[in-house]
Amino acid sequence: MLYKLSWAINTQFLRLLIRRIGLVSYIGKPILIYGGRGISIGNKVRIFPGLRAETHHGGKIVIEEDVSIGQNFHIISSGENLTIASHTTISGNVFITNVDHDYQDIAVHILQQKYLVKTTRIGENCFIGYGAVLQAGTILGKQCIVGSNAVLRGTFPDYCVIAGAPAKILKRYNPETLVWEKTDSKGNFTK
Repeated sequence: MLYKLSWAINTQFLRLLIRRIGLVSYIGKPILIYGGRGISIGNKVRIFPGLRAETHHGGKIVIEEDVSIGQNFHIISSGENLTIASHTTISGNVFITNVDHDYQDIAVHILQQKYLVKTTRIGENCFIGYGAVLQAGTILGKQCIVGSNAVLRGTFPDYCVIAGAPAKILKRYNPETLVWEKTDSKGNFTK
């Protein structure tokens, strides 16, 4: 528990860099905070060491209430809000972004080409497994479960289990039968 005390002290210093850090929230020693004035963290947010959070070109990172984030979390936002909704759990070594790099001009290095911003949002009460990558343009509905090492891009409805690389929907909660049921890769229930 002594390490959490050091994280609480560390969080007090981070309040100088980050736009908002809510009550009863703590952040383990970060690796990098870039554009911290564009980062808002709600109440009861727990972030383990190794955070790398970047905002570019007016992008904002919004982490709502009661979110738990594992070690070595990397998040990048550019041009618009990237939101992680309340009551979400993110395991270690996860990467989330709303940015792709353009690559069309072969005379210019990819990292020097313009950003392609695509809306990325994590719904409330989601669970994101260890090592998952949520690419630009990923929208998760409420209570989605993402498998370890999954690579996601696209829109996923509420109450689904997603896994694989590239990720596909494996199950969804059926409100008619009140059971989690197998689906095809597009989320349609199968018998």
